[in-house]
Amino acid sequence: MGLRNTPKSVVPPQISVRNLQRTISLNAAGLEKFAAKAVLCCLERHKRKETELSRLRNVFVWLISDRRMSRLHRQFLDQKGPTDVLTFQHGEIFISVETAKRHARGFGNSLLHELQLYIVHGLLHLHG
Repeated sequence: MGLRNTPKSVVPPQISVRNLQRTISLNAAGLEKFAAKAVLCCLERHKRKETELSRLRNVFVWLISDRRMSRLHRQFLDQKGPTDVLTFQHGEIFISVETAKRHARGFGNSLLHELQLYIVHGLLHLHG
């Protein structure tokens, strides 16, 4: 999966995945490797169009609790309760792991697969 068709001026952002919640055990390093590949795939789309993702130097994925997500959801969208993913244009993606686990059960997915979907979802928001 090379970037040979991507203009040379586009340098993919560094991506970090950090687990800030303590309720559910998961492999943040594995998710970070997935996210790094997903960034490259996103940049393959809209190669000639400059987007927030193509301008960012860093993208941070924060794996958080429902409690913390509820606060962010209320603060920034004036909505009550947790949501699954919040993406901010300056390169932060917040994912509620507890909500992801509930949704994974409901959709018949593994938690890992659900978290990967949310990472891609956030990256695509940044990529327009």
